Amino acid sequence: MLYGLHAVREALKAENRPLQRVLVLRTDKQFSDLVQLARSRRVPIHVQPLASLDRLVPNGRHQGVVAVTSAKAYQTEESILARAVQRGEAPLLVVLDGVEDPHNLGAVLRSAEGAGAHGVFIPERRAAGLTPVVAKASAGAIDHIPVARVTNMSRSLESLKTAGVWIYGVTPSAKKIVTDVDLRGPVGFVLGGEGTGIRPGVLQHCDDCIRIPLRGQVHSLNVSAAAAIVLFEAVRQRHPS
Repeated sequence: MLYGLHAVREALKAENRPLQRVLVLRTDKQFSDLVQLARSRRVPIHVQPLASLDRLVPNGRHQGVVAVTSAKAYQTEESILARAVQRGEAPLLVVLDGVEDPHNLGAVLRSAEGAGAHGVFIPERRAAGLTPVVAKASAGAIDHIPVARVTNMSRSLESLKTAGVWIYGVTPSAKKIVTDVDLRGPVGFVLGGEGTGIRPGVLQHCDDCIRIPLRGQVHSLNVSAAAAIVLFEAVRQRHPS
C-alpha cells in the first residue's frame, strides 16, 4: 500500500512501478489532479468511503488516498554508480548504518532526493526498509531515488572505496568540520542509527570523519537533519552561485 497525496502522486509521475488501482475518498477539486493523472496512466480509480480507507491504513493518515502497488524495488551498487555516470556527475551517496525509525528513513530519502544524491544504501537487517510509512514520510521521494539494501555494510563501503568514492563518517566526535573538507569529488556520507550512531566496525571502514558544528547544549542532531546538512553542503560546494 501507498498512501497520502504526495506519495501516490509521485508514484504515478515516476512510473517506475505498476499501480494496480487508486482508491480515493472523492473526485472533487482536492483530488482532481491526482485522479486525472491516474487516468492518464490508465490506473483504475475507485471511490471508497472513509471507513474503508481507514481499515487499509489503520492510523488514518492517508489524506483520502490509498494506492495498491507493487513493492519498491531495491537497486544495486552498480546501478547507483551508473546513474552518476549517466548524469555526468561525481557520485553523491548516503549510507545509513542501522536507522530503524521509518519516519527518519523517509525524511533522509526526501533530503537525498532534493539534494540530487544518486542513491542511498541501507542494511538488510536491524534497519527500516521501504515500507508504506517510509513512502509517506518521504513525500514521494521514494519513487525518485534509488535505494540499495546490503547484507554487509563494511564490505559495501570497501567496494565503494574501490570504485573511487571517498567515504566520510558523520559523527560528533570527528575533528574535521563538514564545511572545511572538499566535497566536490565522489563522496559517500555514513550516518548512524538513532541513539547508537555509527557502529565501530563500520566506522573503521570510513576514509575520514567529519562533524557538524553545534553551538548549543545538544551534542548531536537527528539523523535526518544531519543528512540534510551534509548533503546540502556538498550541493553548495558543487554548485556555487
